[in-house]
Amino acid sequence: MVKKKKLLFVIESLTLAGSEKSLIALLTNLDSDLYDIDLQLFKYGGELERFLPKYVNLLSPLPYTLFARKSFARNLKSFNIKFIKAKITYSLGLRLQKRNHTEIAKLYWKSVKHAFEVQDMKYDVAIAYAQGVPTFYVMDKIKATKKVTWVNANVQFTNYNKSFQKSYYDRYNYIVPVSKVNQEHFTNIFPDLSKKLWLIQDMIDYVNIGEMANLFKPEFKKDTFNLLTVSRLEKGMKGLDITIETCRILRDKEIDFHWYILGKGSFRPEIENYIKINKLEKHLTLLGTSANPYPYFKAADLYVQTSRSESFGISIAEARLLNTPVVTTRFDTVFMQMVDGKNGLVADMNAEAVAEAIIKIIDDNELYNSIVEYLKNEPKVNTETIKRFNAMIKNFISNN
Repeated sequence: MVKKKKLLFVIESLTLAGSEKSLIALLTNLDSDLYDIDLQLFKYGGELERFLPKYVNLLSPLPYTLFARKSFARNLKSFNIKFIKAKITYSLGLRLQKRNHTEIAKLYWKSVKHAFEVQDMKYDVAIAYAQGVPTFYVMDKIKATKKVTWVNANVQFTNYNKSFQKSYYDRYNYIVPVSKVNQEHFTNIFPDLSKKLWLIQDMIDYVNIGEMANLFKPEFKKDTFNLLTVSRLEKGMKGLDITIETCRILRDKEIDFHWYILGKGSFRPEIENYIKINKLEKHLTLLGTSANPYPYFKAADLYVQTSRSESFGISIAEARLLNTPVVTTRFDTVFMQMVDGKNGLVADMNAEAVAEAIIKIIDDNELYNSIVEYLKNEPKVNTETIKRFNAMIKNFISNN
C-alpha cells in the first residue's frame, strides 16, 4: 500500500465566499486513500464548516486567535505580555493609516507574527489556500517538505508592500493561480517568479451543488421577476454599489422585479441606508448568509453579478450549473465563463448598462428561453482541477 501523503491546508475561515467554497469542493473530491489532510483556520464558525468531509481533520484554534477575539479587559487579565503587545500593535496600526486588504494583511502579520509558535507537526506538503495571512503563516510557522500558496485574487501592491510580499513568494515551491488571467496578472507583478506558477482552476462540486439545490425552496415573491446576487458585501472589487444603484434605476423605470442579495460584509450598513433613503424596501431584500445558497440560485429567475474584478467568478459558475441565466459586468476574467447572448448578457461596468441588460432579459421571452436551453446543454463536469492537484503532488514526490 502506498503511504499517504500528509497535507496541511490553511485558510482564514470557511465563510460563504468564493475561495472557501472552492476549497470545500477540492477537499471533498480529493482521494482519502492518497492523502491524510489537516485544515487550519484563523476564525471558526463559518457557514461552510459543516460541509467538510469526515476525513479532513479540522485543527484546534491557534492560541493567539482565541486570545484576540476576547475583550481588551479580559486580555489584560491574562497577563500574556506577548499576546497583549501583538494585539495593541495591530490595533494602533489600523487606526494610524487607511490601508487596502493586502496592506492590512501585512500589518497584521508584522504585528502578531511573534505571537504564533512554530508548529511541531511536519507535513509532506503545506498549502496556504489564499494570499495574505495564510501565505505568511505557512511559510513562517509550518514545517513541511514542500510548500504551496494559492493566489485567488488579482491583488495590487504598493512598492513597499510588493517587496514584503515577494520575500514570501520567493520561498514557495509552487504558486497556484486559479485562472489564466490570474496567472498573467501575477506574472506582470513578479515576472521572475513565473516558473513557480502552477495553474489550478477553482473547483466546483457539481454533484453536491445539484443535490443541495433541492433541499428547500426559498420564499421568493410570487408573480414577479426575482433577481439574485450572492457576494461579499463590498464596494470595491465586488461592486455592490453598482448593484444597489441598478436596483434604483429599475424601480424608477417601473420594472416589476424583486432583488435578493445573499452575503455579508462591511458595506451592509451603507446598503441599508441606501434602501431607506431611496425607499427600495419593496424591491430589495438583504438575506444575510446561508450555509446552503443553492436553492436560492435555483429559485431565482436571473443571477446578477456586478464585480469590478474576479479571479474566476465562482458564483457565476454556480448559477450556470443550476441553469439560471446571468447578467454580469465586463470584469477581467468574465469571458472565461460567459458567452455573451448565449448563457447570459455581459454589460459595461456601470449601473445604467446593467439595468439595460436586466430589462432586456425580462422583456425578451425568446432570448430568456434560449439562454436557459443553452445553459442546460453546457458541460457540467469538472475533473481537471483534481488532475492538476494530484499532478502537482506527484511532481513534488518525484523531485524529492
